[in-house]
Amino acid sequence: MAFRIKQTRWLYASLSILSLCLAFTITPVKASSPITTSVLASAQPVNSLEQGRNFYQLGSFAEAIKVWQTAAQQYHNQGDRTNEALSLSYLSLAQQELNQWEVAKQSIEESIKILQTVRPSADTIIWAQILNTQGNLQLHTDKTEAALETWQQAQKYYEQAGDKMGSIGSQINQAQALQTLGFYRRSKQQLEVLTQNLAAMPDSEIKVSGLRSLGLALQAIGDNKSQQVLEQSLATANKIVAKTQLSSILSSLGKVASDLLDPEAALNYFEDAQTAATNPNEALQARLARFKLLVDYNKLEYAIPLAPQLRQQLSELAPSHSSLNAAINFVATLNRLENPDQVLPSKDLAQLMADTVKSAQKIQDATAQAYALYQWAQLYGRKKQWSEAKELAEKSLNIARQLQADDLIAQSAWQVGKLYKQQGDRSKAITAYTEAVKSLKALRGDMVAVNPDVQFSFRESVEPVYRELVGLLLDEQPTQAALMQARELIESLQIAELDNFFREACLDKAQQIDEVDPTATVIYPIILSDRLGVILAHAGQPLRYYVTQKSQAEIEQTLDKFLVALNPVSDSKVRDQLSQQIYDWLIQKAEVDQAFIDTKTLVFVLDGRLRNIPMAALYDGNRYLIEKYAVALSPGLQLMAARSLSSNHIDAIIGGISQSRAGFSALPSVESEVKEISQTVPSSMLLNEKFTSLALAAHVKSSKANVIHLATHGQFSSRLENTFLLTWDGELNVKELSELLKNRSGDSSKAIELLVLSACDTATGDNHAVLGLAGLAVKSGARSTIATLWPVKDKAAQMLMTRFYDQLRLPRITKAEALRQAQINLIRQTDFHDPFFWSAFVLVGNWL
Repeated sequence: MAFRIKQTRWLYASLSILSLCLAFTITPVKASSPITTSVLASAQPVNSLEQGRNFYQLGSFAEAIKVWQTAAQQYHNQGDRTNEALSLSYLSLAQQELNQWEVAKQSIEESIKILQTVRPSADTIIWAQILNTQGNLQLHTDKTEAALETWQQAQKYYEQAGDKMGSIGSQINQAQALQTLGFYRRSKQQLEVLTQNLAAMPDSEIKVSGLRSLGLALQAIGDNKSQQVLEQSLATANKIVAKTQLSSILSSLGKVASDLLDPEAALNYFEDAQTAATNPNEALQARLARFKLLVDYNKLEYAIPLAPQLRQQLSELAPSHSSLNAAINFVATLNRLENPDQVLPSKDLAQLMADTVKSAQKIQDATAQAYALYQWAQLYGRKKQWSEAKELAEKSLNIARQLQADDLIAQSAWQVGKLYKQQGDRSKAITAYTEAVKSLKALRGDMVAVNPDVQFSFRESVEPVYRELVGLLLDEQPTQAALMQARELIESLQIAELDNFFREACLDKAQQIDEVDPTATVIYPIILSDRLGVILAHAGQPLRYYVTQKSQAEIEQTLDKFLVALNPVSDSKVRDQLSQQIYDWLIQKAEVDQAFIDTKTLVFVLDGRLRNIPMAALYDGNRYLIEKYAVALSPGLQLMAARSLSSNHIDAIIGGISQSRAGFSALPSVESEVKEISQTVPSSMLLNEKFTSLALAAHVKSSKANVIHLATHGQFSSRLENTFLLTWDGELNVKELSELLKNRSGDSSKAIELLVLSACDTATGDNHAVLGLAGLAVKSGARSTIATLWPVKDKAAQMLMTRFYDQLRLPRITKAEALRQAQINLIRQTDFHDPFFWSAFVLVGNWL
């Protein structure tokens, strides 16, 4: 349940166990031999490797470890080097399941060392299994390139042995490694080839398993084809009557449907999975998934009758890793409710967790023990039994520290911090919260590809930790040290959100942006439950802090009303009044304090719903903010090294689609926009049928362009799969786009200085969409991005963009100032003076 496992939840890690039966026969496996458990029949009656496998498959990893340790020693004494190596390989797998990374590494290294001493004709299938285990460990310990090479070698061995399932699994694992390394297109291509290969295979159980694994892999990377592939797996399973696989496929389809926010379909799949189950564990897992769905969608009238049955079943299960997890997840589902007692009495849930803790101790599953203690503490906290809750939470935290499991530390330390806060001990609360945040930062990319089975949610379990700590630090009259820590936390939260968006760590380089430009002031507004705090940072000056006592609900209501009022048909007086209200909250107090005397550019690190608000359009009663200062948005201080765009060295790639394409409407002004800009700055032009993803990739790779201007349909959303750019040959996913733009052999001197997306829009009302826009800039290596918060009339876009490039060519002008002058031009010299037409354009990232 640790994050290291979650990060690669679609790894085909069980390949070695699936082929475990081969351990009992040392003769080489023929290419035509089917790899099935029927080989077990020829094994000795009580084979220690088989016994270990049984424990492993039951989730009794500690028992499997004991058996395989004994087996390794016995085979060593007998001089059976091959089976000794296998025993150590399986031992490493079980140790990885319990987060015992160092001993897992020792086991697999010893296994490989032994196998290398065996005659060269050692079974290829054995080499394949051992290498698969090694690759799994390498990926989990951040040695991704090594993992990729190991799995490529494992694939060769599996193919030599005629093990199709092993080959497929190794290729799926390679796709995961490619994803982790940032090679999205290569990863997607590999998965697409696998899809075609599997479709061409004759119907068999191997094909069914392969399609299911592939569907889960596609789901993990946010590819909507996952549902289609899983449906193919289901159809094939039904066709060949592969009854043992039906329940797991249907459960997978249910999870995909749930991810796609289709609860009715998900519910039907989970019910079908329960009916199709061929063993009690499968039936229980499907019933639990159905129960969770009903609770999540507040259909308690259907969930309540299920709860006592599930409670009874869970208490009767023999202790194992999977049974403990099932009990923990059952209680975690109910702990999400404001009042779990309406479903089951808290004392029953507490007893279930007490029994789970004992069972976890019995089978030496420390991770499950820590999670059970955490959920148990939650139950006591609800009853305001603070001392009992704190005792359990601290026990959970101590186990997490011993395991060095950052996900557990983060969760338990947060819980301890909340309990200290509840008891009024601010100092100890801050200490505990700080430990939680430290662990969240250590997780970085690991925390983003989250296994929904352990119910870890970014917005429920990460974001509040940062916010609550900021709230504690900003209580009363914060010191400079507290302000600096709060500012750093705001930025860390934004970076964590970027990681969450891309499902991997995004930012590797950092620089203090308030030290880059002495004429810029960085503004950090943060919405807390009972107030709006604003931190100001200006080079060479102490941080300033201003606070407005307003509830979060009142602040967000005002922001929502302002967004509605930006529509040109709305009452301009109402719009100005709302705009001035927000101006007063964010700017007015600092202006009275003369905080902006030496400021030319205001850089906003925006929070929550503020991200949807065009800062340029804030109104002081006489002028818009953009008429006084240049404005930029930023994910925070941690940016790539700053460098201003020299007007003498602009070299652009200008691309766009003006015609109707793929169901998207025509953008008639795009053609004149593209042609006018091409005449303004040195550039190469890709228009309509010439604007393909391949052509764009080729131009980016071969040219020295430092500006890329794309005038086409596109969308930014907090959902990765809904974030794309339209090219002539289809939608280009944001991850593929970022990889394409970065495709310059990692040479930072060739970085894209400016990426302009002039016809794209961010998802309306989506607080995280603008952050995704910032993420594209950061991840692609582009120093800054210009895009729109909502779709703008393409004629207005054409006029503003043409004026922007005219300004950008002037000597010693920043990107932010060029955009400001273009916006002022629309306000004062065109019919597009309404904020709706010009304030949608935002500059994200480096403003110089």
